[in-house]
Amino acid sequence: MRTTTTDLAALAAALRAAVGADRVISDRQELRTYECDGLAQYKVVPALVALPADAAQCAAVVRACVAAGVPFVARGSGTGLSGGALPHADGVLIVTSRMRDIIEVAPEDERAVVQPGVINLAVSRAANPHGHYYAPDPSSQQICSIGGNVAENSGGAHCLKYGFTAHHVTGIELVTPDGDRVRLGGRAPDAPGYDLLGAFIGSEGTLGIATEVTVRLTRLPESVRTLLAAFDSTDQAGAATSAIIAAGVVPAAVEMMDALAISAAEAAVHCGYPAGAGAVLIVELDGPEPEVAAQFDQVERLCRDNRAFEIGIAADDAERALFWKGRKSAFAAVGRISPDYIVQDGVIPRTALPEVLRRIGELSAERGIRVANVFHAGDGNLHPLVLFDAAVDGQAERAEEVSGAILDLCVRHGGSITGEHGVGMDKAKYLPRMFSADDLDTMQLLRCAFDPAGLANPGKIFPTPRLCGEVPGRRKGVHPAQEAGLAEVF
Repeated sequence: MRTTTTDLAALAAALRAAVGADRVISDRQELRTYECDGLAQYKVVPALVALPADAAQCAAVVRACVAAGVPFVARGSGTGLSGGALPHADGVLIVTSRMRDIIEVAPEDERAVVQPGVINLAVSRAANPHGHYYAPDPSSQQICSIGGNVAENSGGAHCLKYGFTAHHVTGIELVTPDGDRVRLGGRAPDAPGYDLLGAFIGSEGTLGIATEVTVRLTRLPESVRTLLAAFDSTDQAGAATSAIIAAGVVPAAVEMMDALAISAAEAAVHCGYPAGAGAVLIVELDGPEPEVAAQFDQVERLCRDNRAFEIGIAADDAERALFWKGRKSAFAAVGRISPDYIVQDGVIPRTALPEVLRRIGELSAERGIRVANVFHAGDGNLHPLVLFDAAVDGQAERAEEVSGAILDLCVRHGGSITGEHGVGMDKAKYLPRMFSADDLDTMQLLRCAFDPAGLANPGKIFPTPRLCGEVPGRRKGVHPAQEAGLAEVF
């Protein structure tokens, strides 16, 4: 049942009472600012937007939505790439970007306490004077928020050694889908009982909204060394990656870009990567100086053994930043060579890299769709950028076919349809390719335990959401969520 104009007017009044008149948006043109996240293929204009300033206001907004029976979606900086923060047309978008206080930096505990709107990189900047930093570093770290990182369990270039957001969050205060404020975990390394914190991180806004996050700080390493190795092909670069890991070296990061991605980065930021390279590896080591020095020599030798034709070693922080500038700007840089593109996010075993990359090349040639590959080679997290021009008849459809075929390829090789971008709206239809109907039912039982009314970010993650109280099993007839326009059956 759609929300009526009268219902919306009453809800808008309740929201203004909760957060202030200037923090509720109802104008259609202003609402369009929030019609999508970083995945622009899907666009929905929300009915209302609320911008709470603190946890109490956030809880009041959720309670108002619950009282009105109106769905709500949380949004941070809007940099997500799976449509996880896509608004609901009849719902409220709760934007946490004004909740941006760094509440405490406690180096003695190696912890920081922040609000969800705090930008990822701001945590490290606050911790650096104390000899610490925040390790998870998505490519969008200059703009993405901690709340969004928690929702998506974001990773980054250095997740090979340091892991994902889940490994760096010890406590969360959240607003539940019925408007209560609760705490999970704290400053201690682990809390007794069921791992509800682990369930919440990566739940993409379906189990509640984080309003305060306690993160683990990491001590700044004594030494950091970075090299950039150029190869004739991705096969050679992949072989070098496998050789490095097989030798027992665990770099902080091993990143790969292919020729098309290199071309885009050069056009955008002039990063000075070796001319004619079919692939480049960026390998970064950090830790105690003697260990880094010994391992760095080993990595350099292994790259040469696997036919690197040029190796550049960063002489200082400025040169190191230039190496990373090309990689960090790759997603945006592709806009220089293609008007439209899909950013994919699949995972495969490292040893399957050469075979999978060759098959992606074949898919590209078969469909006449270019694919630029940028990825975390060290842990097999692929980010193929599927390029197309929506103005050319049929290209968008062919790009979607290639994108889906790449995810199928990942699953067939024992991997996953997502490594760090989440499922959101974009990948819900692919989830049954990884999980059985019983698996999906079990996951949704957990969701129903948190959100029995089904109001928290409905229509995300699962291709056909179950209704709480349903008996698990195959449904006959039209699902009520499908009939209401909240879900699509694939």
